[in-house]
Amino acid sequence: MENTINYNREDTAKQVAAHLLRIEAIKLRPKDPFTWASGWKSPIYCDNRLALSFPSVRSFICARMVEVIKNDFKNVEVIAGVATGAIAIGVLVADALNLPFVYVRPEAKSHGRKNQIEGTFEAGKRVLVIEDLISTGKSSLLAVEALRVAEADIIGMLAIFTYEFDQAAANMSLANCQLTTLSTYSHLIAEAEKQGYVSAEDMDTLAYWRKSPDTWLG
Repeated sequence: MENTINYNREDTAKQVAAHLLRIEAIKLRPKDPFTWASGWKSPIYCDNRLALSFPSVRSFICARMVEVIKNDFKNVEVIAGVATGAIAIGVLVADALNLPFVYVRPEAKSHGRKNQIEGTFEAGKRVLVIEDLISTGKSSLLAVEALRVAEADIIGMLAIFTYEFDQAAANMSLANCQLTTLSTYSHLIAEAEKQGYVSAEDMDTLAYWRKSPDTWLG
């Protein structure tokens, strides 16, 4: 892998947020909230898989992930994508770094070889987990646990975007997993206000929701 390179994390965070807003991978609807699979009401919905349909955006995200890895995770030996959202971007990153790739299902298959991890690596290899989105972090950490059971040496997790929930930070800390993200909820709403996606009133709603997403009712 190449030597450490310099890049501007703040600029990257702003640019990623701007790209995700532009292609509507992130939608903001403070007055008409979404309902997440968890049942939570939310003024925001994020589907970073849409970035794959835009060559310039997926290339930008991949390039920035590669920069982060060359700076912060220089000793990585295997890239692991979390199924399904991070499989494609994980493959792009692994290809750019000429590294092996595996992906991790939420649970083992009930048929065939009953794999949870697809692909192969040697026990003790240093693995970086790639995610597309971090909410509470629980589903992402299931992948980390599966890899650890397979005797991987997890050196951290790199994601495109995080909602910055306190619960996610606590879960990552408890699992002893270093989390790095390209962009954050704070950068997103700042960019949304700057570009006129939301009003000042909406900004208040978006800020309030992030503090207590599990009890917010819209």
